[in-house]
Amino acid sequence: MTTAPAIDVIAAADLPPLCFVGGGNMAASLIGGLIAAGLDSGRIRVAQRNAERAASLAARFDVPVFAEAASAVADAAIVVLAVKPQQMAAALSQFKLAPGTTVISVAAGVRVASLIGRLPGCAIIRAMPNTPALLQAGISGLYAPAGTPAIARAQANALLGAAGEVCWVDSEAQLDALTAVSGCGPAYYFKLTEILRDAGVALGLDANISERLAQQTFIGAARMAAAASEDVAVLRSQVTSKGGATEAALAVLESAGLSRIFNDALHAAEQRSRERGDDLERLS
Repeated sequence: MTTAPAIDVIAAADLPPLCFVGGGNMAASLIGGLIAAGLDSGRIRVAQRNAERAASLAARFDVPVFAEAASAVADAAIVVLAVKPQQMAAALSQFKLAPGTTVISVAAGVRVASLIGRLPGCAIIRAMPNTPALLQAGISGLYAPAGTPAIARAQANALLGAAGEVCWVDSEAQLDALTAVSGCGPAYYFKLTEILRDAGVALGLDANISERLAQQTFIGAARMAAAASEDVAVLRSQVTSKGGATEAALAVLESAGLSRIFNDALHAAEQRSRERGDDLERLS
């Protein structure tokens, strides 16, 4: 896995006219990131049939919103497929794209081969963002098949980069592993925060205080890890004094098989991600 494709960098503000097919939370997070990065809202269109959601997007971002996808995608150089995976086939039947259009799919499990068959001549890229993209603090994994034009890769890099960090994987199958780590990762963090909070309450702490302690400790530790040049294993050892409280706690976690539990959990997530892709292919 590499942190960026070996192509010229395009600023988000310089992206050509683009369209989002689907206006859910992930689309909204990307739109917000693009506008914050300097892209003129007038160069963004959205296809969203739900009238209430359409009105909300138009008011929030000052972008044109269309009930029909065919009208929204007209003249768009980039189309972002942001519908639910099970709705993809129906959505794609509503419009046609000119050959050479860059198509970026953020629909989990919908494979490139399925999209190529329905969008001939387009440059197809799959992206797997995660929910912190809502705060422009996410990380997205991207995959493009061999032969994808460099300009399409650069456009995808700029668009997803507006919502956080971007990394590219060498094979589409690796997106399932990436899903297990970062796609599902926020849920692991929330669960660990919940566990740490409840354990603090069991030790006699006020629930609100315990929750603040758990949240800020994770936030601070993550910032330390991101800023440090050392491996996280080194950082862990630096805060684990011999014979101290941290060492005692870690010993209990390891004796309970914490590393094995997480390894098994991520394998289960990867397998389910792969199975979901298989299921979607059978339905398409």
